[in-house]
Amino acid sequence: MCAAVTTLLERCKRIGTSTWSDALDNLAINGVVKGIPHRSGQGRFAALAVTAREATGGFGVYQSSDFAVAQIVGAAGPDRVLMVDMGGAEISTFGGLAALAAVTRRAAAVVIDGGCRDLDEIRTHGLWLASRFVTPTSGKCRVKLKSLGESITIGGITVRPDDLVVGDETGIVCVPKDDIEHVLVDAERLLSLDHQIETALRQGESFEKAIAAADYV
Repeated sequence: MCAAVTTLLERCKRIGTSTWSDALDNLAINGVVKGIPHRSGQGRFAALAVTAREATGGFGVYQSSDFAVAQIVGAAGPDRVLMVDMGGAEISTFGGLAALAAVTRRAAAVVIDGGCRDLDEIRTHGLWLASRFVTPTSGKCRVKLKSLGESITIGGITVRPDDLVVGDETGIVCVPKDDIEHVLVDAERLLSLDHQIETALRQGESFEKAIAAADYV
């Protein structure tokens, strides 16, 4: 990945998802992922999306080879977040071995609108992961990879390849790739206001006066 993209992502990583959400509101962009809690990993990530869509069904509907989890993990890499659209199915598509493989490939994170399992192993490996469900039910013979690199839906948000995804303890946001630069500018402006208010509060100013001085609300 080129140095310019790495520098951009470093700027993005400094900003929490709450601030990103406010910037998205200011620009009338729907980008807050809903219903997919953080399960594993520490800190905040900012990365570009790699997208996968899967079909799900009862056991035996698909062949075990249809699962193709190795192909999905193989598409991830440094500064990339694997976004998996399972349509919210309570079936695992990601376990301990897949997590180790993702960490080995230096993937930034994995976000699944569906299930994962082996959560203790995933946490041991240190992978940043969010999923709608945690379940022991295997994806083998229940899940089929339908596409890689196409537009998908995660937590009610459309995600396309190379969209910006930021995740932390508060939540996950997605910024369309064509909007990253101007959303980032507004997010950095809001972050600067937060720092201004924090400084005033630490200097003994009242909250009311601090936010008024910053024209915060």
